[in-house]
Amino acid sequence: MEKGMGVILFEKKPDGELQMIEERIWSMNMVAALEHVNYLVVGGREFETVEGRLNVDEGKLELLLVPMRHEE
Repeated sequence: MEKGMGVILFEKKPDGELQMIEERIWSMNMVAALEHVNYLVVGGREFETVEGRLNVDEGKLELLLVPMRHEE
């Protein structure tokens, strides 16, 4: 049985710096869902997915995210 894939989420800060948000194992269903979604909610914050990179050397999917600004 497939255990899933390691996924690393990076937030792109306004100054261009990248900050790792988290790393965890995603089920293959969650990875497949990326074909249909543009936004992720992580830790109660909403992010737009900007791009992804498959790091073959490490066997991990790296996603670049930009935080959504919500008016309150």
